[in-house]
Amino acid sequence: MRKARRTDLERVIGIDATVTGIEKDDYWHSVFHRYGAGSRPERQFLVAECDGQVVGFVIGEVRDWEFGAPPCGWVFAIDVQPEYRQRGVASRMLDVLCEGLRASGVRKLRTMLSRDNVLILSFFRSQGMRTGPFIPLEMDLDD
Repeated sequence: MRKARRTDLERVIGIDATVTGIEKDDYWHSVFHRYGAGSRPERQFLVAECDGQVVGFVIGEVRDWEFGAPPCGWVFAIDVQPEYRQRGVASRMLDVLCEGLRASGVRKLRTMLSRDNVLILSFFRSQGMRTGPFIPLEMDLDD
């Protein structure tokens, strides 16, 4: 487990594209610029290596006072190359992310995901995450 480097972006993009079916080069370069390029401890972009190859990534940050809540940690991206799943890689990445967020002074972790993403929902529940106090709302802007 280590901090992401610019040279890791090709693998991160590849892992994400394998899982989502969409290659998002510009998005991932923007994410790296915001979360990986600096040295702000409240923003973390970590990768997991196995046999010298990046096999997973996790990204999180401390967000302050959103929705009237005190500062807390948010994890907004986590994924592992499919052939490396079920080996504890994601659990270890989340643990390291949480250590860094605790060091930044927060004591709660949140995330948001699609209710039909059973794989990631099962993972987060296995890590002890449960439904929180907020209700996501949305509307279409095309009408």
